[in-house]
Amino acid sequence: MSEHDYMRPWEPTVAALDWQMELLFKHFSPLSLPEALSKIGSRSLPERAVCVTFDDGYANNFELALPVLKRWRIPATVYVATDFLNGGRMWNDSVIEAIRVAEGPDFDLREIGLDTYDIGGFEMRKAAAVMIIREIKHWPPEKRAHAVMVIESMVGALPDNLMMTDDQVRQLSSEGVEVGAHTKSHPILATLDTEQSRDEIVGSKTYLENLLKKPVRHFAYPNGRPGIDYTFEHRDIVESAGFESAASTQWGAVSRLSDKWQLPRFTPWDRTPLRFMTRLLLNYRNPG
Repeated sequence: MSEHDYMRPWEPTVAALDWQMELLFKHFSPLSLPEALSKIGSRSLPERAVCVTFDDGYANNFELALPVLKRWRIPATVYVATDFLNGGRMWNDSVIEAIRVAEGPDFDLREIGLDTYDIGGFEMRKAAAVMIIREIKHWPPEKRAHAVMVIESMVGALPDNLMMTDDQVRQLSSEGVEVGAHTKSHPILATLDTEQSRDEIVGSKTYLENLLKKPVRHFAYPNGRPGIDYTFEHRDIVESAGFESAASTQWGAVSRLSDKWQLPRFTPWDRTPLRFMTRLLLNYRNPG
């Protein structure tokens, strides 16, 4: 984000991302994901090695983050959920944007089994969106899609420029950013059957390889909590699909003993450089 968004307070602004990347450049050893995995295998990983990753395929990865990454020469991996490219919108963004523009003071979702939410102020709107997303995140895909359709129908037009276009993904790759797969429609894989899961995982890989005309070697699990959002069956599907690694959201640092298809990751949400760096350093004590 170029400016702080009250509906997405967890997302860094460009200014925050800039000092974060400056800190990595000056005090850590930023590596591309393929290079880091190779150095782990050869036991030549430098001290304070770090990889930067982005999930989902938002347009701001290309428009706002890429210039910062280039300024500080930070390699990165962007995991793309392919169904939302070219004007699509992720379901959680539909909820956020609908609550942003809905007429207050209440948003009545009893029709889909939820509550009536107070949206009379900025903080209340943000809280309502968070609660709705939390409630429906793990619903079966068809039920969740219906709920989102109802929510969208209650408001006017929603933005269609939140995600990258095919051309932006190609340009991102041409700038040296590693493009990875993140399923087609960002489902909670644990809610799908085996064939649906395989289609989501392999389908995103196939789309990106056709788009980029080169192998797509890395994957990230949507939501990413082991045993909750995905299972060992999904891990095996990812390996058999030919991916060389897969990232979870289990907090930790990667070691040579880590499962390459269940790599831990870590997000320091701290808003000051000292706390940000301290939490990063402490995380090295938690090998996954």
